[in-house]
This record gives sequence, structure tokens and C-alpha cells, in this order.
Amino acid sequence: MAGRKSDFTLTKLDDLFTTQAQRDEEQLSKIRDIPLELIDDFPDHPFKVRDDEDMMQLVESVKERGVITPATVRQKEDGRYELVSGHRRKRACELAGFETLRSEIVDLNRDEATILMVESNFQRSEILPSEKAFAYKMRLEAMKRQGERTDLTSRPVGNKLSVTQVADEVGDSERQIHRYVRLTNLVPELLEFVDEGRIKMRPAVELSYLDEDCQRDVVDEIDLNDATPSHDQTIRMRKLFNEGNLTTEAIHAVMSEEKPNQKEKI
Repeated sequence: MAGRKSDFTLTKLDDLFTTQAQRDEEQLSKIRDIPLELIDDFPDHPFKVRDDEDMMQLVESVKERGVITPATVRQKEDGRYELVSGHRRKRACELAGFETLRSEIVDLNRDEATILMVESNFQRSEILPSEKAFAYKMRLEAMKRQGERTDLTSRPVGNKLSVTQVADEVGDSERQIHRYVRLTNLVPELLEFVDEGRIKMRPAVELSYLDEDCQRDVVDEIDLNDATPSHDQTIRMRKLFNEGNLTTEAIHAVMSEEKPNQKEKI
């Protein structure tokens, strides 16, 4: 028993007297130039990578100075790598004609990688509502799974606690986070209208409670009437849907109403 205590003390002393230089060297050993062809994007990555003006500026920066901040990847069982953070840097390297991406290899499971992926991308200056919606959903689901696994956390993390924790970190209220997550129930056409600003958050949330067929009827009416529904109209359509009375004809009747102060031209 005394021998085990001595071994434990020596191990702790070794950790205590590790120099900063040694720790830095260990960190650097995990940073490598990995071939782009071996790096896969994160599954269902919610943040879009656009070839816009900002991307062109990043490409020029990469050409001049290389990738200053390494991307973050984790190695998969098949030997390939999964990109956790750095999708824009990877795209910039592709456009710049590079064959490798400077990356830090981290040891993370899928849920830990999901949380890190969302956190790192929330530092972007512009984030679309659809990007926030799926990012919040992915992170909350990962946190919930972590809470159910006692080997990963010191105490269970219930859904309410998860939302509270995320709200404290990102600045959106708990109610607003729930609204964003509701947007993931919209059909792509309606979600695109939200990203474009043609449909605001509150009417979009009401529409998210309709089934896919009813949502597509709403999309058809938007095209037909050249106008998006008001919040009041979406509330009434949701009420009709809950009552089982939201037919195609009912959607047409509601959407055909004149709304001069709310009409949004395409």
C-alpha cells in the first residue's frame, strides 16, 4: 500500500515539474501539414462556406503568409481526418492551390467535437438564422448525450441546464435559443426566406409547427401572392392546423388577405 502511494506521488511530481517548453513541444507535435484529400468536412456542418469577398481576402492572406492559426481536426478510425474547426481555411487553401492544411490533431469524441465546432464557428462576424438554428440543435443534443454519460461529466446535464449554459455563453436568451431550434423544422424554402429576412422570427416559429405538406402550401401561396404571411396570419394557420382544419383552401383564404403594411415584395 505504501508503494502505491509513493508511485502516485512521483507521478504527480513529474507532472508538476514539466516545463512550459516541454508542454509547448508536446503541443507542436500534434500540429502537422495534412493533405487536403485526407480531410473530410464535419458531418452536417451547419455553417456555410461562401466564396465571397471575405473568402477572396482570406485566400490572398493564405498565399502571402500561409495558415497562421492551425485548423482543428480529429483522426477517424479509417485513418482519415475530420475537420472540426477551419472549414473556411480549408477552402482558402483549396482556392490558393495548396495541397495541405496546417492542422492541430485533437483527441475528441463526436459529442466533444460537435461542441467545439459550434463554439469556434460562433466567432464569425455574420451568422445566418439557419446556421444558428442547426448549430444550437447540434450542440444541445451533444450536451444532452454527454449528460446521460456519467463518464464524461461530473453530474447529469439536463436539457434545461444545457440551454441555460449555452445562453450564458452566446448572449441569446433561452427563449430565443428555443426559437432558433424550432426553425430546423421548416422546409428549406421557408428557411431560406428567414435567412433573406423576408419572414421574421416569430411568424417563422409559428409556421414550424405545421407539417411539411402545409408548409409547402404556404410556400406556393407566397409565390402566388408575392407576399409573406404576417405574424397574425401564421398564428391563425397554426390554430387551424391544431384543430385539423388547415386545408389548402384555408391557407389560400388566409394568405389572400390584403396586408398593405406587411406586404414584402420579392
